[in-house]
Amino acid sequence: MRVTELIESSKKTAFSFEILPPLKGNSIQKVYKVIDKLWEFDPKYINITSHHSEFIYKTLPDGSYQKVNVRKHPGSVAIASAIQHKYGIPAVPHIICKGFTKEETEYALIDLNFLGVHDLLLLRGDVKMLELGIDPNAYHSYATELQEQVNNFNKGIALDGSTFEANETPFSYGMACYPEKHEEAPNLESDIFYAKEKVKNGAGYLVTQMFFDNQKYFAFVDRLRAEGITVPIIPGIKPVVFKNQLTVLPRIFRSDIPEAFACELRKCKDDTQAKEVGIEWSIQQCKELIGHGVPSLHFYTLMASDSVHRIAREIY
Repeated sequence: MRVTELIESSKKTAFSFEILPPLKGNSIQKVYKVIDKLWEFDPKYINITSHHSEFIYKTLPDGSYQKVNVRKHPGSVAIASAIQHKYGIPAVPHIICKGFTKEETEYALIDLNFLGVHDLLLLRGDVKMLELGIDPNAYHSYATELQEQVNNFNKGIALDGSTFEANETPFSYGMACYPEKHEEAPNLESDIFYAKEKVKNGAGYLVTQMFFDNQKYFAFVDRLRAEGITVPIIPGIKPVVFKNQLTVLPRIFRSDIPEAFACELRKCKDDTQAKEVGIEWSIQQCKELIGHGVPSLHFYTLMASDSVHRIAREIY
């Protein structure tokens, strides 16, 4: 079953989470350990984040520098296949624009199809300046362009325009949305426009950037429904685990922290106290969302799997 079918057929608010591939050289057992910890809550699918390669400059014996491409994490294709094979539920790799060329994306789609992984999350990814000397045309600039490539692949149209026998099982996918506006969007209306475009062109569901104010999510969903968008709009939940996230998360993700939450975090003397406050806020946040009938909750578990486990025990 596809992600949307799993969500819609769930008798209660569906549970899902995302994991980070282990650092290069580490065992996949670390990934399995996180999944095993959260398995009791019946996850409907598991997302695998994707990270682009990075460039470092290595000093040579003669004092000159050599630019070296470094990938710090295993590819999400391999991780997705391993998870899906071991646990028997859909693994949803992130396919991103920046850091992955259009050709690399096509190779990933070929491999994923071969391995039987047919659910994706299409994202723009980290917005970083490309290195000098790299052709920017080799990359997609926006997730909607990436979406077009996946749609063409589903039709049997390769990147170079040649045709091939289309997948017996086409890729289905979700995409991102932003209750508090994407940082580069001129206004919320622009974000609404692009959310509509994503759905019109094939996105089966939308998952939100992390947020901490449910009222902003409710207002955003109401706007999308008024515009005729009927696909599931899945709340993305991020438990706060460090005291400095009070300022870090709004700066990086442009997610406002309500004053009542911020006030409690400011009282914390250390990260241990901040983690407890974060868990309690997320529990109340999730209970309210479930009370409003959200179809699913999607948890961002980076550095927070223990917190997610405690939250899920309270709400599932």
